[in-house]
Amino acid sequence: MTTHANKKTALVTGANKGIGKAIAAGLARDGFTVFLGARDSEKGHAAAAELKAEGDVRFVLLDVTDSASVQSAREAIESETDRLDVLVNNAGIASAPGSRFKEPAEEIAASMRIVYETNVFAVVAVTNAFMPLLLRSDAGRIVNVTSKRGSIGEEGAWVGRPNMTYSSSKTALNAITAHYARSLSATNIKVNGAAPGHVATDFNGFRGTRTPDKGAEVAIRLAQLGKDGPTGVVFEDDQQLAW
Repeated sequence: MTTHANKKTALVTGANKGIGKAIAAGLARDGFTVFLGARDSEKGHAAAAELKAEGDVRFVLLDVTDSASVQSAREAIESETDRLDVLVNNAGIASAPGSRFKEPAEEIAASMRIVYETNVFAVVAVTNAFMPLLLRSDAGRIVNVTSKRGSIGEEGAWVGRPNMTYSSSKTALNAITAHYARSLSATNIKVNGAAPGHVATDFNGFRGTRTPDKGAEVAIRLAQLGKDGPTGVVFEDDQQLAW
């Protein structure tokens, strides 16, 4: 099954649940062919089937930390479309598997590396793998799902308990977003960060105050920016955040 030439396409990573699933649903409702990326085949297929009522949603197996999986996903998507209009780098983890919260002085570097593999390095790997398809779009959009906790200011690192590993991974992601935006400024691609706010998902034990649909709104908007829209910026809702 291939896409129609005039229909926009999007890839959302980590989209079998939570905010990623809500982003996929919203883009599908807005008429995109959405490739729902997930590393678990059973869960990915189930999520894509559930979202069929929203529009054209297709599961693609994608483990963002596995280079072979990233390449296979790129080949699978390229076999169905000649371009990619939107890449939403949503996949992320809060901590290393089995680890508990640690104060910075107690943190283990190996645990930090595991978080950075998904939240930082995988974003670079996936973005670069799909860059040729994004460059074929008349209005390519890259949206990196980040967090206010990535700020080193009063609204970020100084709020709540100091969560150095997760927060600093999002700080790095914000820097990456800015550098991609700068390097692509002469192209049709815009790169921005979307901070969904405190969303109730299994990511935080469902302690958030927002629904996934509400948290997804900012990413869905940034995915469809017009040609005069911003690039290299992080937003929560319609508010540009200072970093």
